[in-house]
Amino acid sequence: MFATLSDRLTSTFKNLRSRGRLSEADIDATVREIRRALLDADVAVPVVREFAAAVRERALSVEVSGALNPAQQVVKIVNEELVAILGGEGQRGLALAKNPPTVIMLAGLQGAGKTTLAGKLALHLKEKGHTPLLVAADLQRPNAVTQLKVVGERAGAPVYAPHSGVAGEDEVPTGDPVAVARAGVETARSREHDVVIIDTAGRLGVDAELMAQARDIRDATQPDEVLFVIDAMIGQDAVATANAFAEGVDFTGVVLSKLDGDARGGAALSVARVTGRPILFASTGEKLTDFEAFHPDRMASRILDMGDVLTLIEQAEKAFDAEQAEKMASKLAQGDDFTLEDFLSQMQAMRNMGSMKKMLGMLPGMGQMREALDSFDEREVDRVEAIVRSMTPAERRNHKIINGSRRARIAKGAGTTASAVNQLLERFEGAQKMMKQMARGGGMGMPGMGALPGMGGKKSKGRSQAPARKKARSGNPAKRAQQEAGIVEASQAPAGSAFGLGGGAASGATPDMDELRKLLGG
Repeated sequence: MFATLSDRLTSTFKNLRSRGRLSEADIDATVREIRRALLDADVAVPVVREFAAAVRERALSVEVSGALNPAQQVVKIVNEELVAILGGEGQRGLALAKNPPTVIMLAGLQGAGKTTLAGKLALHLKEKGHTPLLVAADLQRPNAVTQLKVVGERAGAPVYAPHSGVAGEDEVPTGDPVAVARAGVETARSREHDVVIIDTAGRLGVDAELMAQARDIRDATQPDEVLFVIDAMIGQDAVATANAFAEGVDFTGVVLSKLDGDARGGAALSVARVTGRPILFASTGEKLTDFEAFHPDRMASRILDMGDVLTLIEQAEKAFDAEQAEKMASKLAQGDDFTLEDFLSQMQAMRNMGSMKKMLGMLPGMGQMREALDSFDEREVDRVEAIVRSMTPAERRNHKIINGSRRARIAKGAGTTASAVNQLLERFEGAQKMMKQMARGGGMGMPGMGALPGMGGKKSKGRSQAPARKKARSGNPAKRAQQEAGIVEASQAPAGSAFGLGGGAASGATPDMDELRKLLGG
């Protein structure tokens, strides 16, 4: 969603790299570009004005003028101000009741994704050990009750639905949503569910009757949380909608839905600052598992193309088996080869984490590979898995034995061509190279991160490494002075650029983008 905004901001910061000092004109030009980028992203005008003024004031202060790297300091300021408008440092969890059940009421516009989000929230709470009950209090929208039952079944959460709702546009709604919500809470208490999620009908801020109904549901159930579900793609209208619901229902938190869309995403950058209510969760896809806690600092890092490694680690911890990961680290540390069997098991674990494209997008600096990411076909993972499964155990352990006849057999078994098998083997050799470099802390480690945990550098077996030979110094005093100056300059050269992606391939700190492009099929 934030791809265009991220590209614009990254491009703006690149223009500052070459400047050792920043003049007032440089800062004004930078702030002007940032303001344009935010307005193009549909961020609310008052929020843009406030943000630009704060960045300019801080950028003109001693904070930047006295910094060793002013450009980097400006990026830091923009990052901190982005975090501030997204809700500030830290992430507030749900307010749980001291005496269960905790009552959570969902409110928002029709079509914002409340019903699907009710199932996502139920699954999220189940994973944390809670026993949620879904309550179908949306009796207005056709088939809303049926949809909630389907979503609840997929999430493994029971649904309280005493009324079937309406099945078509011409039917008149029956049943009282307020009575259903009240009875749902009592049912949860009697059945010992510790969380109740009430799905209410979508309504407009100008619809006084439906807004009054939402207030009645709130008064009848006394919810611990009233979550305002907002479509992240609605742009400038987000502010008016959020204010209308804040006055009408007085919500306690915000949930962003459809954050995986291709709209400009201004709602996400406006709603927290305008309403003063925190963003608690974000829905990032159609699957029930595409749901995550909203962290302002991590979202700001994604927008500035700094990645979101913490979220990636959390998802990896859920999907990867710790014992298996330890075995893999130990194997690579001992200098053993990364095999196709390892490749297959790692791929299956990564599939459990969700979209491959989304995961790669969380890595720092991946904005420069946006075209390769956008063109990446998720079905390629299925095709790769089919090819590897068509191999014998011996071929998986040692791909070097795969000759022409074996390739033809593998291709036939996977329903593909021999050239596709060749391409996979080429990509695998690239992955094997990456794993070897990671194991010895070489160039494939992300900048500043060094080798992977548990993968210490390996030494050559049976050989001692000879010390590097010193270059002979010239007998000519002038040439010798030049050589010594060159040695000093080399020793004082920075390991990488201000943004962590420069420094040249020889420095050993830059990721091999060519290898990564091969793995993405680029």
